[in-house]
Amino acid sequence: MAARTYGGSCHCGAVAYTVEIDTDQALKCNCTICTKLGAVWAFAPKAKFNLNKGAGEQGDYLFNKKVLHHRFCTSCGIESYAEGTGPDGSPMVGINLRCVEAIDVDKLSPKPWDGRSQ
Repeated sequence: MAARTYGGSCHCGAVAYTVEIDTDQALKCNCTICTKLGAVWAFAPKAKFNLNKGAGEQGDYLFNKKVLHHRFCTSCGIESYAEGTGPDGSPMVGINLRCVEAIDVDKLSPKPWDGRSQ
């Protein structure tokens, strides 16, 4: 499947965005935060992401190497996306596909990612 534009949000809707992502690139990370969160991720260049609302409604959580900004809604607590840099150093976003209503994550085949060993 080619990249497509989707809308996503936190649970309460205070944080909402649109993003162009390819769900065939979905992955499931086994690091401690992703395991507890239950997230299934897809990544995109930051230029393909638009935060529609909620810039002032977010918290920022950094852990481990402190390079990935886990953005969560300060009202409902849901992390719908994260920000960081790709392997080439360019800005990127990670989208928690469970926060994109048009995507049924149970129909995806996410690739495993060993974040616990990284």
